[in-house]
Amino acid sequence: MSSYAAKHHPDYIFLGLALLLVLFGLLFLSSASSVVAWQKLNDSYYYLKHQIFYGLVPGLILFFLFSRLNYQTLRKIALPLLVFSLILLVLVFVPGISLAYGGARRWLNLAGYTFQPSELIKLSFLIYLAAWLEGRGERLRSFKEGVVPFILTVGTVGGLIILQPDLGTASVIAVSSFLTYLVAGANLAHLLTLGLGGLGLLWLVVKFEPYRAARLTVFLHPELDPQGIGYHINQALLAVGSGGFWGLGLGYSRQKYQYLPEVTGDSIFAVMAEELGFLFTLLFLVLIFSFLWRGLRLAQRAPDAFGRYLASGILIWLGFQTCINIASMLGILPLTGVPLPFVSFGGSALMATLAGLGILTNISRQIRITPKV
Repeated sequence: MSSYAAKHHPDYIFLGLALLLVLFGLLFLSSASSVVAWQKLNDSYYYLKHQIFYGLVPGLILFFLFSRLNYQTLRKIALPLLVFSLILLVLVFVPGISLAYGGARRWLNLAGYTFQPSELIKLSFLIYLAAWLEGRGERLRSFKEGVVPFILTVGTVGGLIILQPDLGTASVIAVSSFLTYLVAGANLAHLLTLGLGGLGLLWLVVKFEPYRAARLTVFLHPELDPQGIGYHINQALLAVGSGGFWGLGLGYSRQKYQYLPEVTGDSIFAVMAEELGFLFTLLFLVLIFSFLWRGLRLAQRAPDAFGRYLASGILIWLGFQTCINIASMLGILPLTGVPLPFVSFGGSALMATLAGLGILTNISRQIRITPKV
């Protein structure tokens, strides 16, 4: 028997798991954001409505387009799409069209519509990387023709994001690119060298920025200064521990009453654990794991190398970002400020995620199947 690639129905199980994650994310954002939305904007559902109209609706449009557009077409526009994303990253440093919040400059204000370019480049860079990896072939194992251009490209993207500053997003892009490169068959010794170099660079970035050094100090000693630099992680751990086995109940979090910072963003998992408890939070993690596992099986059966690298990269991006968000809320990793995919507030993030799901859906319609005999 031989396998072949042909268009057929998408993977409905994969789509069903993704739909559950999107719906759960909206439900929990509604609960976690209700207090802060009422206190700041006198509308308990402001964040939910914003997520729907500026994230879900345009995201579904992108999902539909990418699920219908043959993913192989993306290979042809990979470089222009990356260049466009880089231009948007540069524009966040231009006064008048960019927005700053909390000391960071990460958003563009386009005719009243706020957009975060770093979320777009998570996907556009993976499209470019998949096309580049396929085109290199065996030269990927060469240091000069594989590793050097890879470092220069990742370094350019990561450097622009670090300058915003946003070390968490830069780390997500770097690690997802690194692992996608590994999937493509890179020289393991070269990748180990890259990893060690990346750790050294991370040390330098942390050393020369006091607030990043403070985050590392708190990670190592969370009991230090609980009302100062240790406040965030201590309140997050308190929220997680307060949930117990069954949780306080959906909507009954105490930490979201202005005790825990960023309850709609990177801290939303802590509120989830407080309200849902260990059992239902575990079920959520099982749902995410099932989604990623089904997606990786899809990637393995992609009809060509470009589809395999692209699908793997998207899933690695979502999986790694999920892991570091949850790990930071549990005190396993330092606080990074990285949002939880599908759940945290952010229209740009949800749009990019749904666009990525559209690409995965199109790949699933063309996976290799073995004819029955």
